[in-house]
Amino acid sequence: MEPQRIIAHFDLDSFFVSVEILNDPSLKDKPVIVGGRERGVVAACSYAARKFGIHSGMPSKKAFQLCPHLIVANSSRGDYSRYSRWVTQIIAAKAPLFEKASVDEFYIDLTGMDKFFKPLQWTIDLRQEIINETKLPISFGLASNKMMAKIATDEAKPNGYLQVPFGKEKEFLAPMPVSKIPGVGEQTYEILKAMGIYKIKDIGERKIEELEERLGKWGADLWYKSQGIHNGEVSQYHEAKSVSTENTFDENKTDVDFLMSELVRMVERIAYELRQDEKVAGCVAVKIRYPDFETTSRQTTIPYTCADDEIIPIAKELFHKLWKKGTPIRLLGVRLSELTNDAVQTNLFDDVERKTDLYKAIDNVKERFGKASVKRASSN
Repeated sequence: MEPQRIIAHFDLDSFFVSVEILNDPSLKDKPVIVGGRERGVVAACSYAARKFGIHSGMPSKKAFQLCPHLIVANSSRGDYSRYSRWVTQIIAAKAPLFEKASVDEFYIDLTGMDKFFKPLQWTIDLRQEIINETKLPISFGLASNKMMAKIATDEAKPNGYLQVPFGKEKEFLAPMPVSKIPGVGEQTYEILKAMGIYKIKDIGERKIEELEERLGKWGADLWYKSQGIHNGEVSQYHEAKSVSTENTFDENKTDVDFLMSELVRMVERIAYELRQDEKVAGCVAVKIRYPDFETTSRQTTIPYTCADDEIIPIAKELFHKLWKKGTPIRLLGVRLSELTNDAVQTNLFDDVERKTDLYKAIDNVKERFGKASVKRASSN
């Protein structure tokens, strides 16, 4: 027999807001959001803000209508990456197998480890270590699969924990609204309501065929989820590799305008590769090689991004700090590293929708007509 699966799900509570409060304690217990002011969206909100009906993903304009005295905090943006890495390091040092699902969310597979320790106590101790070291609030759920652990975490918030006893999954889910099941969006919710389905227990009382008729293959999946059944695996976390590009010039270069143009062109190229892979980077490095083959580089951590306009100024700044002014350059290179698949949560710029649409349009042109078909004027 296969051992009983034991999965923990950790989620940093209102992560971006929590970091802002650590840096500015006066924000505690106030209605705070992280995100844009006008065209932007709410990336995170405090529990005080949630009392006004504000939630993540809501247009900022609507959030201000609900709470005119809302506070927008974005000053600690560079710290989000640092705290995420910090928590990742703590978990990596303790967990036998873990998956980093986003900058603030982790799954840990403890299957089989109950032979050596009590999983609940181990998870409580890990949570406490994270709180003690980072001062960030964090919640966890412990259950027999990823879906159940995530739902348990949501029920444990804020800053708590909850275990769903094995064999009690269906009973635990039964009284909850169907919207608690991950993947049930507004459209599915409306279809279920039209069918007279409001609670998760209502799903289990219907035949799979009836659900499939209305929802296709998702209907069967939904029925199994209502029983607490989910087979998703915890994928071993690996630090993603970097993307880079470099150019060895035919002739050594000292022309600053040319070098800046080349730097912009290279950033555009690798940022495009990131977006194609649906990744964002947390570190930028610039490399310079001189005619005598002396090679030097400099790097810095950044808020996770895949946007050219956010990376280019940082690459230029690194270049100017690194370059021995006036010395000819034989090779120039740029590298983006600390990659993660979490583009949505990290897009905290004000015009998030406009910028995202703009890059999609640019990338679509590049896909159709080649990578060189669209480029910045400064890269010419």
